[in-house]
Amino acid sequence: MVSDNDKLVANPMVVFREELDGWAILFDPDTGESYGLNPVSAFIWKCLDGQHTIQDILSGLRENCDSVPEDAEDLVNKFIQDLVERGFAGYEM
Repeated sequence: MVSDNDKLVANPMVVFREELDGWAILFDPDTGESYGLNPVSAFIWKCLDGQHTIQDILSGLRENCDSVPEDAEDLVNKFIQDLVERGFAGYEM
C-alpha cells in the first residue's frame, strides 16, 4: 500500500504513447510488455513524476474528472501497485 508521503515515479525506460482520445499505451522495451491505459489511468501516469503523492493524485482527479467514486483511493492504490509489480513505476527514494 502506498503511504501518504510516498512520491511516485514512472520508470524512465517505459515508453508512454498517448492516443488522441485520451487512451494510452505503456511499453517496456526491456521486457516487451505493453499495458493499456484508459484516460483516467493516463492522467495518473502523468502524475508519476516524483513530485506527487497519492493524495495529490486524488486531488487532481477530483478537480479534473466527473463522478470520482468514493473508493477512488483504493482503486488508485491498486492501479499503482500493479504498475510497481510490473516494473512500470516505483517510489522516489
